[in-house]
Amino acid sequence: MLRSTFLRLMFAGLTVGPSLLTPTVRSSRSPDAKKLVLIAGRPSHPKMMHEFRAGTILLEKRLQGIPELTVERHEDGWVADESTFDDADAIVIFSDGGGGHPAIQENRLQMLEKHIARGIGFGCMHFGVEVPKDRGSDEFKNWIGGHYEHEWSCNPIWDAKFENFPTHPICQGVEPFEIKDEWYFNMRFRNGFDANGSAEVDGVKFTPVLVATPSDAVRNGPYVYPAGPYKHIQEAVGRKEAVMWAVDRPDGGRGFGFTGGHFHVNWQHDQFRKVILNSLCWISGVAVPELGVNSDAVSDEEIHQNLDPKRGC
Repeated sequence: MLRSTFLRLMFAGLTVGPSLLTPTVRSSRSPDAKKLVLIAGRPSHPKMMHEFRAGTILLEKRLQGIPELTVERHEDGWVADESTFDDADAIVIFSDGGGGHPAIQENRLQMLEKHIARGIGFGCMHFGVEVPKDRGSDEFKNWIGGHYEHEWSCNPIWDAKFENFPTHPICQGVEPFEIKDEWYFNMRFRNGFDANGSAEVDGVKFTPVLVATPSDAVRNGPYVYPAGPYKHIQEAVGRKEAVMWAVDRPDGGRGFGFTGGHFHVNWQHDQFRKVILNSLCWISGVAVPELGVNSDAVSDEEIHQNLDPKRGC
């Protein structure tokens, strides 16, 4: 997750330009299946980090056994034809964010608002939960309950321990686990939402899904960027933090934000993977199995497939 011009330019030298990539769309929809549009962002970061394309390929493969769901996966940061949203049941974006977030370019916020108003699901993963406070903030608070805000939220790399889960379809079959990731916290949630438990504001029902307590050392930094520490983060010592959350909107749609996903290798962790597979079903309106979505293990060979072509790696 990068927020400064300097760092963006630095990492630009590690990636192949977007013009060399071709978006991929796969769709074999059955008449009664729900349609999930899964968007992978453009290449960024060194190898095995922010592997949006490879990550979405892994997820798509493991959702193929669910007959009620069709995944239409797109690459290079957006869809080739926005009319594909017309019959979508959900849109999930796994990409870089901030000022370069795919959803805030051109007139896309207004276009997405029209689709979300009809009750489709909308979710964002990792850097994709960040939008600038002056562009996209209000929409993300309404659509998914909150977002990462530069220098209000923070992005340290730490081992988060998840021991308790709410009663929610996303958590079905998920067992306690601990994993290292760039878990963002101190989100800019809609007023009334926090990690302490479920809440409802103006008809929006909020559920903190993955909750952990950062140590004092984590709060004191360094964060990935800016290094910090931030006084308001330090002063919240001992506070629980929601690093994944979900909302049910009054329009009938659903939303989620997931702050993990920095390290590609984490898809090999069964519980980490199950949380997201459950989420992708739930947000699309597909019933999550009682024991969650079971999936094939990700081998060492598979985790190194479909990686973005990054210079110097």
